[in-house]
Amino acid sequence: MRIRATRDRVVPRLLRFFNHAGVHAVLVLIAGLWLIPNIGLFFQSLRTPAAISQSGWWTVFGDLGSLTFDSYRKILSSAIIVRSVRNSFLITVPATFLVVSLAALAGYAMAWMRFKGRDAMFLIVVALLVVPVQVALIPIAQIYNVLGVFGSIAGLVMFHVGFGLPFGVFLLRNMYATIPAPLFEAARMDGAGHARIFFTIGLPLVSPAIASLAIFQFVWVWNNLLSAMVFTRPESAPLTVAIQQQMRNFGTNVDIIAPAAFVQLLVPLLVFFAFQKFFVEGITGGSVK
Repeated sequence: MRIRATRDRVVPRLLRFFNHAGVHAVLVLIAGLWLIPNIGLFFQSLRTPAAISQSGWWTVFGDLGSLTFDSYRKILSSAIIVRSVRNSFLITVPATFLVVSLAALAGYAMAWMRFKGRDAMFLIVVALLVVPVQVALIPIAQIYNVLGVFGSIAGLVMFHVGFGLPFGVFLLRNMYATIPAPLFEAARMDGAGHARIFFTIGLPLVSPAIASLAIFQFVWVWNNLLSAMVFTRPESAPLTVAIQQQMRNFGTNVDIIAPAAFVQLLVPLLVFFAFQKFFVEGITGGSVK
């Protein structure tokens, strides 16, 4: 009783503290500091190569008339950059869709379907969460050589699906486990099978977690550089690899690197803001039962 009374006093105090205007001001300040590099990259992408080599990006506020979109026109006319942007979407969208779809099915099965070895399978999924990507690069590259998919977009998609599924299954299984059992029991009494229960009850209730998983997977695949450098060739390389290749000739390609890097940053940022209302609910929903 004493612990409950203490908790009843502490929780309102914490809520009043976090609702205080001063805390909001501190959070706005932190967000502003986090945005400074992104703002700097944006203004740097609008400057000429000569201006970039002479002064820092913060000097643009004294000469806003010098900003130009010539660098963006240049990258849009670059066959390498345009092809790499297309490859990024061809890699990221299927890898995200497959992970979300398969994890939704597997998460439901491990939470509400009874079959032999279910718990052992879930333990294997949890164990796979700690396997670093780096240890699998060489073995998978050898397998891809045998299968004839090394250097292809399909090979990189399969790699991202394989390493994205453990986290997706873990997240969605825990989210499915929070759904009250009487909902499924009532559906079974009405004659609904697992397929109907999955689509009419399971998916709508875990949609916030699915949106969160889609954000995680999209951002991870879109920004991935290491595996893309290992498993792709120039014709199948995504934007991260194209930017890294421009870094080798930094002195002559600075007007390409800045706008391409901003495009690389902008796409996952737009995806995050599109699904941000589901993000916190999806992450915290499966943390307790």
